[in-house]
Amino acid sequence: MPRPIINADECSACGICVDACEQGVLDIVNNVAAPVNEDACNACGDCMEECPMGAIDEIEED
Repeated sequence: MPRPIINADECSACGICVDACEQGVLDIVNNVAAPVNEDACNACGDCMEECPMGAIDEIEED
């Protein structure tokens, strides 16, 4: 299953990725974007595309 990985050092906690994710995978937690519902991720890439800081990658896990 794919899941987003947030680089906390690059994340500005702007929330754009949270708004871009229609599946509700991300939220702002402790002033950084974080996956809160990884099972819902469908690897659409919207969060990565919309992140102005380039702080999101996606990895594939079994």
